[in-house]
This record gives sequence, C-alpha cells and structure tokens, in this order.
Amino acid sequence: MIGFYDYTVVLTYISLVCSIFGMTQAISGRFRTAIVCLALSGLCDMFDGKIARTKKNRTEDEKLFGVQIDSLCDVVCFGVFPALMCYVLGVRGVLGGIVISYYAVCSVIRLGFYNVLETNRQRQEDGANQYYHGLPITTITIVLPLIFLFNFLISQQVFVWVLMATLYIVGTLFIINFKLRKPSNKQLFLLVMVVACAVIVILLFSRYHIAHMGLPEIPLIKKLLELRKIL
Repeated sequence: MIGFYDYTVVLTYISLVCSIFGMTQAISGRFRTAIVCLALSGLCDMFDGKIARTKKNRTEDEKLFGVQIDSLCDVVCFGVFPALMCYVLGVRGVLGGIVISYYAVCSVIRLGFYNVLETNRQRQEDGANQYYHGLPITTITIVLPLIFLFNFLISQQVFVWVLMATLYIVGTLFIINFKLRKPSNKQLFLLVMVVACAVIVILLFSRYHIAHMGLPEIPLIKKLLELRKIL
C-alpha cells in the first residue's frame, strides 16, 4: 500500500470525513448538520499539526507526506465545502458563480504556496512556524458561523449579498502576502468557544430557507418544545 499510515494524519482524515458528510447534508437541505460538520472539521485541523509534531522520529518523506495530505484535505474541507454551503444557501447566478469560483481559486493558490513555504522551511528547521503568510484557510470555519448569525437580523436577499462579500473578502485575504502571528493556546480556546456559541445559536434557532427545498428548516428549539408537549 502506498502512503504512510500512523496516528499523525488521523485528525486530518477525520476532518475530511466530517466535511464530506457535511456536504451531503447541505445538499439534502439539512443545514444545521452541515454547519456542525464545518465546525468539527475546523476543530480537527486546529490540532492535527500539534499531534503530528509529537512523533519525533518522522522521516523526511513522512513530513512531506503530512504537508501534502493536509493541504489536499484542506482544499475540500475549507475550499469546496464552504463554497458549496453558500451555493445551497442562495449564492447563485453569474455573479454568485464568479464569487464562488474566485474563492475556490484563492483557496488553492494559498494552499499551494503554503506547501512550497512549509516544504522549504522543514528542510532548514524543525518545529512549527510561528507565523501565517496570508490569512489561514481554516479562518472560514470561524467567519462563516458568525456571518450566518446575520440571517436573524436581515432579509434572505440581503443575506445572500453578505455571503458573497464574505467569500470575496476572505478569498482575497488568502492570497495577500502579510504575516499573521499564530494564536496562542488561550486564544485558540477563546476562538473555539466563540464558534461553539455561534453554532449552538444556529442549531437552536435557525430557520434558513434552503433555496432548492420546498420548506425552510424549522428552528430546533421549536421542535424540542413540541416534543416536550407530546411527552
């Protein structure tokens, strides 16, 4: 069998599986499940590098394989998956297609450039890089859940424009060359809590109208209250 099989890439594969499952749920109109999958995928990616570096005896080929497999999975998890979710939520037409395509291309460029930088860096030094060059692609797992909260405040038509603006701005920041210091463990914990709160609000109260479905999702809190009445 080709490839390397050890615990250093397990979280990367779990992240990919979460995203694939999330895409099937988004296409089926189960948006709440999809947004949870996006958040879980981002959480896995947040810690896969830390786990990989715990194995001190990795060969050069294993390190390079880890870099490549991480980026290949990230293309699906944080490039294709968010673009698909936005499409399902109404980013359609010529302009919508252009924005989604632009975001996807920027994602690929960012990850390809990361592979070049990280491969060269690992030949010269060990440990983790302390800075990002450009906005990390996993940022979309923080931005989208927070942006989706605007759906409670604005009309669906306006919300679609907000989604398009988000894809354009985030995609552009992927390819702008600026240095961004990696967050500390405390900052990572704070980001996880913020996203978790946003996801909980979406799970309980969202009523997103999936464009190709006949009916909008009923807020989960309403379903729970109805179930309580029945019991």
